[in-house]
Amino acid sequence: MIKKIVFIIVAGALMTSCVTSKVYKDLEGKYANLKRENRKMEDELSALEKTSKADKKALEQLEAEYQKTKAQRDELQSNYDAALANYDNLKRSYDALEKNSSAAIAANSKKNRELLGQLEDKERALAEERNRLDKLQRDLEARSQRVNELEGLIAAKDAKMQALKTAISKALRNFEGKGLTVEERNGKVYISMENKLLFESGSWAVGTQGRKAVKQLGKVLADNNDIAVLIEGHTDDDPYTGNAQLSGNWDLSTKRATAIVNILLENQQIDPQNLTAAGRGEFAPVASNDTNEGKSKNRRIEVILTPKLDEISKLLDDI
Repeated sequence: MIKKIVFIIVAGALMTSCVTSKVYKDLEGKYANLKRENRKMEDELSALEKTSKADKKALEQLEAEYQKTKAQRDELQSNYDAALANYDNLKRSYDALEKNSSAAIAANSKKNRELLGQLEDKERALAEERNRLDKLQRDLEARSQRVNELEGLIAAKDAKMQALKTAISKALRNFEGKGLTVEERNGKVYISMENKLLFESGSWAVGTQGRKAVKQLGKVLADNNDIAVLIEGHTDDDPYTGNAQLSGNWDLSTKRATAIVNILLENQQIDPQNLTAAGRGEFAPVASNDTNEGKSKNRRIEVILTPKLDEISKLLDDI
């Protein structure tokens, strides 16, 4: 719904050729919300990795407890076997004494009953330990399976993002070295396109070469509808003095981001709900604004691709 509101506001601004301070503040607020959502997604991914480490540690502790209980079970089994052997010896002695003395038989019978009582106690204790060991083993297997599933999902997400980077690099190979770079870091794919590839100075109309690059990117995104796409517009720190319709660099960067979104949406296979447009003005530079080269690098569009974490979140809820 937020994306639709932003789209309607920007569309209205283009139709009326007038951006009020209220629209600017609304866009500024929505950008802050989008920034918080992006930071939240990064925190969630970090939390998932921490949870995976904690589950591994719990798995190791459960394994240690399992081995300890198994050793106790083995000790009880050994004691039981020794007691059983003792019982057999006593029984043989009892059979021998039965022929010689009724008194000896009575004494041996009492000892025999005591030993039988001890054996029954040991059998009950052994049965309890066996049940406890079985339960620990089932818990261990269930936790191990969930950890393996979680690791598998995370590995699959990482592999998918790496494959996505490769596909994007292949699709945009003709534009790399012309103000376009593609890299993967922290589980996300970043596509950076300098303005010299996309826009004329002070304009938010995408040029022919830039449109081709965005179209190529859209073909890859159309095949990956489980990826969240954030389009950020950036400027250098030179004050904007162009079209009077714009209030400054932040407004310009937002319109440029929206222009990229509109080109992507020309591909009907792309889900609009996966797209977010944001303007960051001059406040997120990647180089110094003290040189022309640095200013050129700062004037850019960044497309940030993030995997959706719904499956991982569901699995964590089940652990």
